[in-house]
Amino acid sequence: MPAARVRRHGRTTLLIATAAVLGMVAGTCVGYLIQADREPTELPSLSQPVVAQAKGEGPDPLSAAQDRKVKTDGDLRKLLIERPKGARDGVYATGDQGGWMSLAEYASGFTRPTSAFRNLIGDEFRRAAVTSWRVGSTRSIEIRLVQYRQEEDTAAGSRAESQRSWTEENSTTRSWPIPGTGDGMAYVHTEPARNEGRLPVYSAEAHAWRGDVVMEVWVSDTKPIPKETITDLAERQMGRL
Repeated sequence: MPAARVRRHGRTTLLIATAAVLGMVAGTCVGYLIQADREPTELPSLSQPVVAQAKGEGPDPLSAAQDRKVKTDGDLRKLLIERPKGARDGVYATGDQGGWMSLAEYASGFTRPTSAFRNLIGDEFRRAAVTSWRVGSTRSIEIRLVQYRQEEDTAAGSRAESQRSWTEENSTTRSWPIPGTGDGMAYVHTEPARNEGRLPVYSAEAHAWRGDVVMEVWVSDTKPIPKETITDLAERQMGRL
C-alpha cells in the first residue's frame, strides 16, 4: 500500500495569504481617506437640561411633641403618667435620685442580681425612670421606663420579649394584649404569693416597648386584681411614649 501523502503548504498558499493581508490594509486606508473628506459630525451636548424646581416650601419639621426621639432624649421622668389624686407614696422607696433608678438598683430586682447587672451592661443600659404610689390601704403600683442606647442591637425589644417569656411560664397567669402596642402584653396572676405570717399578695404586670424604651407596670394587692386595672395603666403609659 502506498504511503499516505502529506499535504504541504507551498508557494501558492503563501501568495494567497499575502494578497489577503494587502487587501485588508488597502481597504482600511480607503476608509480613512473617505472619512477625512467628510464634514465632521456634531456630537450631542454632554450637559443635561436644567429641571425647574417645584414651587412651594418643604414639609414643616416635627414639633417636640410629635418627634418621639426628642421626647425620649429629654427628661424621661416627664413621660411617666401622673399618679391619681389622693394616692400616697409607694410602700417601697424607689429611685435613689428623685425618680431615677440606678443600674445597680434596677438589677437588684432580678432573681440573680449579679448576672442581671452584667447582662444589662452588655445590653447597653442607659437609664431608668420610675414612679410608684399606693391606692387605698393595700394596693401598690409601680411603673418603670427603662431606656437602652441601642448602638449595637435592639435591646429594648429583646428585653421586653424576655420579660414576657418568663411571665408566661406561670400556668396560673392570664394574659391580654395591650392595645396599640404591637406585641405588648398585660398579665394577671390568679394565684397569690403566700408568706408565713403575712396576708396573701396578688399581683399583675405589663410589658411593652417602643423604640429604645421598655415599659414595666407592676401592681400588687391583697385582693385579686381586675384585668381592667393593669391594662388601663399600661395603655395610658404607652400612650405617652
